[in-house]
Amino acid sequence: MIMPEWLNKVIFALTQIIMLVGLFGLIIPIYPGTVVMWLASLGYGVVTGFTPLGIGLFVVITLLMLFSTIVDNLMMGAGARKGGASWLTIGVALAAGVIGTIIWPPLGGFIAMPLGVLLLELIRTKDIRKAWDSLRGLATGWGISSIIKLGIGLIIMVLWWIWVWKG
Repeated sequence: MIMPEWLNKVIFALTQIIMLVGLFGLIIPIYPGTVVMWLASLGYGVVTGFTPLGIGLFVVITLLMLFSTIVDNLMMGAGARKGGASWLTIGVALAAGVIGTIIWPPLGGFIAMPLGVLLLELIRTKDIRKAWDSLRGLATGWGISSIIKLGIGLIIMVLWWIWVWKG
């Protein structure tokens, strides 16, 4: 699609801002940063048109987004589980994180999820040390997943830049 140069620059700038919001959001638990980046690239493709290169890169961006979402949940859950948390605690804590993010973005999920693990494990085990171990496991899993997601987010952004400049 042929557009005036100024409009191309505006579309690029808006998409880049949304991409950066997604990228920086990756450090916040529960915030779907790679999904935000994926939506930005989808919007870019819809507005500017999908070239053959753009289609191929968008497929790769989609796969990376799905992978990062799965890794995030698996790493946090596995960390909490390794720390001794029950599956029920992990599920409720993830739900609390999502609800907390919706009610009080972006800090709600950051507070609700670990607090949920700590309180539920304290109630379940009646042992503060075991509850802290579960919380530490969750935090470790979250840290590892954040590093992985940040790397994936950077790859998504580079792929989008390639799409913009070569597509």
